[in-house]
Amino acid sequence: MAHKIKRAAVLGSGVMGAGIAAHLANIGIPTLMLDMAPKELTEAEKNRGLTLEDRTVRNRISSDNKQKLLKHKPAPLTSKRNMDLIETGNFEDDLSRIADVDWVVEVVVENLDIKKKVLADVDRFRKQGAIVSSNTSGISIEAMAEDCSEDFRSHFLGTHFFNPPRYLKLLEVIPTKDTDPEVLQFMKTFGEDVLGKGVVEAKDTPNFIANRIGTYGLLITVQQMLEKGYSVGEVDSVTGPLIGRPISATFRTLDVVGLDTFAHVAKNVYDQVDGEEKQAFEIPAFMKQMLDKGWLGSKSGQGFFLKQKGEILQLNPQTMDYEPRAKLKTRATEAAKQEKGTSRKLKTLVAANDDRAGDLVWSVLKPVLIYSAQLAGEIADDIVAIDKAMKWGFGWELGPFELWDAIGLEASVKRMKDEGDAVPGWVEAMIKEGKESFYKQENGNVYFYHEGNYIQQSFNKKNIHLKRLKEGKNVIKKNAGASLIDLGDGVAGLEFHSQSNSIGPDIVQMINYAVEEVDKNFEGLVLGNQGKNFCVGANLGMILMEAQDFNFFEIEMVVKNFQDSMMRLKYSDKPVVAAPFGMTLGGGAEVCLPASAIQASSETYMGLVETGVGLIPGGGGNKELYMKQLRSIPKDVAVDLQKVAVSVFEKIAMAKVSTSGEEAKENGFLDQMDAISPNGDHLIHDAKEKVLGLAGAGYTAPKRTKVPVAGEQGYATMLLGAKSLLLSGYASEHDLKIAEKLANVLAGGRLKEGTLVDEQYLLDLEREAFLSLVGEPKSQARMQHMLMKGKPLRN
Repeated sequence: MAHKIKRAAVLGSGVMGAGIAAHLANIGIPTLMLDMAPKELTEAEKNRGLTLEDRTVRNRISSDNKQKLLKHKPAPLTSKRNMDLIETGNFEDDLSRIADVDWVVEVVVENLDIKKKVLADVDRFRKQGAIVSSNTSGISIEAMAEDCSEDFRSHFLGTHFFNPPRYLKLLEVIPTKDTDPEVLQFMKTFGEDVLGKGVVEAKDTPNFIANRIGTYGLLITVQQMLEKGYSVGEVDSVTGPLIGRPISATFRTLDVVGLDTFAHVAKNVYDQVDGEEKQAFEIPAFMKQMLDKGWLGSKSGQGFFLKQKGEILQLNPQTMDYEPRAKLKTRATEAAKQEKGTSRKLKTLVAANDDRAGDLVWSVLKPVLIYSAQLAGEIADDIVAIDKAMKWGFGWELGPFELWDAIGLEASVKRMKDEGDAVPGWVEAMIKEGKESFYKQENGNVYFYHEGNYIQQSFNKKNIHLKRLKEGKNVIKKNAGASLIDLGDGVAGLEFHSQSNSIGPDIVQMINYAVEEVDKNFEGLVLGNQGKNFCVGANLGMILMEAQDFNFFEIEMVVKNFQDSMMRLKYSDKPVVAAPFGMTLGGGAEVCLPASAIQASSETYMGLVETGVGLIPGGGGNKELYMKQLRSIPKDVAVDLQKVAVSVFEKIAMAKVSTSGEEAKENGFLDQMDAISPNGDHLIHDAKEKVLGLAGAGYTAPKRTKVPVAGEQGYATMLLGAKSLLLSGYASEHDLKIAEKLANVLAGGRLKEGTLVDEQYLLDLEREAFLSLVGEPKSQARMQHMLMKGKPLRN
């Protein structure tokens, strides 16, 4: 039968349950969130004369946890409006309401008996065919449902979200022997396409994939630290980005996760395995002391690290005192930092076996590689699932088998054996067969080793991978800043690949070329890339350098060229769809605004932030945001030009950045033509489909029309707001100077309200304001500060 999930219920409203409910609300699924009915009244409830029978009291736990969603950081909701999609209730009064839902997610306490009782109740009330899943982090899925009905068991599986559900990509889906294969396939597709997750199928084994290997790796690192006399800070300085791991490395990660949570996950494996593996999952004595003292990490104010008087201190496991944080700086770390790419950095570190940092890296990686290979058939069907789980769940840049390839399979196995380690037989057999790596690439295809053969890795067709397309000779033209790529089906893609994808003359040149090429030979153009962020703005370093050399003619030419190329994009005869994600700031937002449409990722942080570096947008961003907001007003509604101008002025002057794609829509950067992709991996595909949709509907370039401006009256209103900020101490004299320039541009100068002006007139005003601010010493100081420190200076 075809499944559809229109409504859901989440049972349990703790941090995880509420986070899952928020994630479902973010994608538009109305969700019922239930929890226990309280057994006693709070003082506040007694004072209000309430009893345990009052509905507000009975729903208090789930209602309070719903309200906490607004305070959690990072924010679980992509928009505060999504709160309306979450209804609260309690198990005693409201469990029967699950008869109306298509999916029930159980997120109660990690105790098998309690879970079995809750699921037995769910079995009584659910409708036939409704899917039920457990978000356990490691309890047997099979055991939970063994006493339930046949229809229940065939529609039951594990869905292990990682915390926080909105941000962590991994979703482990765990079927039982009774799970209907159709239900499994539906949930995998739904998880990827609708929930926007990286879905991995795991086997019903302790802690599944990511937590099994991740917990083992963290405990091995702790053991090596204790054995070899490294400090907490030294370990973290080497086990982070230097080896392709998150900046939180090892101990900062444990502080963020919470030592109590980590200990619970470790105990789950410890209780279910034997021998050496059992020993590996035993928490060291000093960590047990930390648990006894309540030193759990961030949530308790101290853990492996303690912030005191602005200084970060590290825990000494021997003395249990805090001391200044140390970092490990050796010949190998300095050599690795010079290398490009994680693979080369790793190779450099692992090769340095006579170096303290090199020795540490090898001693923490080696056991994880062997352990992953030992578990390969037991916890997952293939090595790809293991690699994906570690990348998506723990933020590793390379999964264990990719990492093994990076350091050299044959040489590393020889070293392991020389050091007396037993390597799993299938890895040795593979090397004997003459296979040199777990993965190989041929003709743009990826193959992985599995039971004696290389099998072609299949990818979701929505997963357009620009790097593989370029390897497959799809590049039409490229320069240092950008490449024009044939995406297939008559659509071209312009990929930025300058440093931080910042916009300089080379990207502008490629935009102009792309518009011409697409007009002649393609259906349309996608502006997108697959870097860390879409684009963090214009090349600030270049602008500052030219300003300090008084090359204002050069700057004016660069700005004029940027403005002209944005107008070419806007009035291209073929549809142009921008595909922003991550940080889309300043010039990055300016590239999106004139596009025919925007297909944004759910995680898009978009804003015109130039005031933070003492400037205003110079590539047409002021005009485009103003025009976009004018266009969003229904035809039959009277337009208040001042109101629109003030709204745009506040967003630019305050450098307001959206915290999601949805908030970018609320801020006016996206309109009715634009859409949001829940899965960032599908963004280029979705943008390409949007291009084809527009082209298929007979797209014609927009007609150039005059723009009504707020004029002198609007200028005065905007300035009044800026002056009140100055008087109340929220803005500096230089902020006011920037605000005056911005207000003048948005008002269209000192004209009468409602005057119709040409776009070029507004662009000229903008360019003039930009140039005058570039010459200001205080603006240059702001630019310098941003380049040096990475944060704005208020002067």
